Amino acid sequence: MVPRGRELRPDTLRFCPLCGAPLARRAVPPDGREHPVCGGCEFVFYLQPKVVACTIPVRDGRVLLTRRAIEPARGLWTFPGGYVDWGEDVAEAARRETLEEVSLPVQLDALVGLYSYPGTPVVVAVFQAAIPPDIEPVPSATEVAEIGYFAPGDIPWGALAFPSTRDALRDWIARQARP
Repeated sequence: MVPRGRELRPDTLRFCPLCGAPLARRAVPPDGREHPVCGGCEFVFYLQPKVVACTIPVRDGRVLLTRRAIEPARGLWTFPGGYVDWGEDVAEAARRETLEEVSLPVQLDALVGLYSYPGTPVVVAVFQAAIPPDIEPVPSATEVAEIGYFAPGDIPWGALAFPSTRDALRDWIARQARP
């Protein structure tokens, strides 16, 4: 884990990963936006957002939420999810993360939405997922402190881990209200 204040940002990059020469921020065509550019080999260091894949597991109209056992947002509620590995299909990553965090082999129903926020280098993809009727969730010993099923009116809105958790749950509820 990177110590706070030491996150990878364009202004913290100092050396080219290809040749080791110093990087300097310069306007890059075609749009003229500034990026770190190598003074030696002209490599442009584009920082790409990380993709997170999540599920809103649903059984009998209630969502399965997990209380985080790790930082960030330790002790707050969210749904199963995590980073997509390089070259991994986003939907497969959502299924994998759900299996890892709550031992559920879910079937994805639909994309609830994509969520991103200014100043945050993460894009969150959230899928609605069906929980198999004959399998009970089991929380991961390392990532999940507790699990619970919540009807839309019982979601702990004041104790949700991330803005994307709140926004995706609101979007999911709005979809349920449509005929």
